[in-house]
Amino acid sequence: MKITSSEFIISAVDKDQYPKDNLPQIVFSGRSNVGKSSFINSLLNIKNFARVSQTPGKTRLINFFLINKSFYLVDIPGYGYAKVSQAQMVHFATMIDEYLKSKQASLAVLLLDIRRMPNEDDLLMYNFFKSFGYDVLMILTKADKLSNNQINKQKKIIRDTIQPRDNDQMIEYSIQSKVNHDLIWDIIESYIGDLNVSQLR
Repeated sequence: MKITSSEFIISAVDKDQYPKDNLPQIVFSGRSNVGKSSFINSLLNIKNFARVSQTPGKTRLINFFLINKSFYLVDIPGYGYAKVSQAQMVHFATMIDEYLKSKQASLAVLLLDIRRMPNEDDLLMYNFFKSFGYDVLMILTKADKLSNNQINKQKKIIRDTIQPRDNDQMIEYSIQSKVNHDLIWDIIESYIGDLNVSQLR
């Protein structure tokens, strides 16, 4: 994708700080060590745009990134990291709940490590999105670590565990090979209205 502009807009704590321009939004979530920031960087073809930390779970607020002055990528706090206190977990859950209730996002992207069985936190996050009526695109990261046969096996395990709805999609991805990079953008394009993302590649 050819990015004509990309800028960090705000780290929001509550809905009063969300952008008010009504541009489409795509929200990203995942376990704290799933590689969410690395995925966003790879998707945008911009190195170190979304901060990559050596310490998982460093996203503490709801981060809004404006892409091509046309739509937002919204990065919400990761979940399931042991060093996050109970008080922080409650704070994160409250922020995320408020954002999802605002119904500003067009699509929820849930990142899962393709090598791992989804845990209770993953299932909770998927069902959280589902309860608010969001379509969910599941990105299975770190696909380069597995053979094609292993990928197919793991996709079946993950699908059987999560039991996604018919309108939800599941796609493997690798930041090394960028497999399915264009397919992911095709899906995002279908959720952000009339923007012609294909012209931006």
